[in-house]
Amino acid sequence: MALERNLLLDAVVKELGWSQEQLAGHFRRLAAEQGADELLSVTRSHISQWLRGVKPSGRAPDILCATLSRGLGRVITPSAVGLAPADEAPAAPGWDADSVSALADLGSSDMLSRRQVIGGSVYSAIGAVLPPEPWWQSRLAAAQRRVPLSRLAVSPVEVEAVREAAVFFSSRDQRLGGRAGRAALTTYLRTDVADYMAGRFPSEQVRRDLAAAAGELVYVAGWMDFDAGRQGSAQRGFEVALALAAEADDAPLAGHILRAAAHQAVDLGHPGRALQLAEASMDRRRYGRASSREKSLLGVVHARALAASGRRQDALTALLRAENYLGNAAPAGSGEDPARVDFFGEASLAHETACTLRDLGDLQGAEIEFQHSVRTRLLPFARTRAVTLGYLGDVQVRQGHIEAGCATWDQALDAMVGLQSARARSTVVQMRRTLSPVRKRGGSVAARLDRRAQEFLRTVG
Repeated sequence: MALERNLLLDAVVKELGWSQEQLAGHFRRLAAEQGADELLSVTRSHISQWLRGVKPSGRAPDILCATLSRGLGRVITPSAVGLAPADEAPAAPGWDADSVSALADLGSSDMLSRRQVIGGSVYSAIGAVLPPEPWWQSRLAAAQRRVPLSRLAVSPVEVEAVREAAVFFSSRDQRLGGRAGRAALTTYLRTDVADYMAGRFPSEQVRRDLAAAAGELVYVAGWMDFDAGRQGSAQRGFEVALALAAEADDAPLAGHILRAAAHQAVDLGHPGRALQLAEASMDRRRYGRASSREKSLLGVVHARALAASGRRQDALTALLRAENYLGNAAPAGSGEDPARVDFFGEASLAHETACTLRDLGDLQGAEIEFQHSVRTRLLPFARTRAVTLGYLGDVQVRQGHIEAGCATWDQALDAMVGLQSARARSTVVQMRRTLSPVRKRGGSVAARLDRRAQEFLRTVG
């Protein structure tokens, strides 16, 4: 079979401006730094073969990408130079994956074929839920030893820019849904943020601050993927975010990310996995160092995981504890909490409490809490309000309150105008399923609502 020239690698080498001999020399020096003795004999002929389409093996692709990254002053990953398997979707980064490379590859499945995207978007319930305990310290130590790949000198200005991006995209997600702005965020992560992470830091504190800010922004991207129905991408995003939190030695941020992963697992019907993730978020360091508002958020998702696992009394106890912590929290926006939990207040707690009670079979209690959430939800949180209305209508109809449920679902459809959210869409799908066996009893009101829901689904795709 004839070789096909690696045009991606060729373009990057031409941009670099080094001869093949020069590139081989820089490659050998970096291989020596990394202790890759088996690559010290690489010569110009190896570079020539790789350009002709021969695939380098072992550690060679990583060393080559690191060499190119240093020369260009930006992160180059194997997939960017045609050295990743062409017929596979990007795999989960894995606990030992380099976070800078993982950042640079985020969202790369967007450019794959439909078959590859489907394969890469599936949530995996296989494998270890959590990294082994020594991983946390080894991740921090590895980040402290990381050799800069970029000439960029990172300052607190770049750190603040990443923090501002997290606030902006989180707000956009809450207002418009996870599909809105998702492509822009992944592009920003793959370019600017990856380059910042590969840069040079004036102090260890700036390095940690950037790792935490990047971890929070990757978490937002993962949450947007979750809302957009891209469950495999969301899962990978949470794993990369968790690695960055470990590199920042930020235990509360790690707890926040584990809580999001637990929420995803609950919603996707993996109660055992959800409980492991939720309990990890409640670890002494993570939960203990969190603010009261964040403790409430972690606690109420823990309650949901307990309910999904059939532990009724433990779930109810966790709900009371979460309510107490929110009652003791400083006012939102006071500066006592990290910005990532400013969204979590009375309405959010009521929504998650309602979901817990619903999963425990207490539909009446769930209805009361959903109604409370709707009454107290502010306009900026349009997506969650629409989802809450969808859930409220569902528990009303399941109790036999068909007219009330139909009226609530009408409000939900009104609230979904302009949203780009797979979670909101799924409530409409569930609406039609719940309505189906009672449609005749609902008369013309139910029939009209079903037609409206059908039209909504056809419109949003």
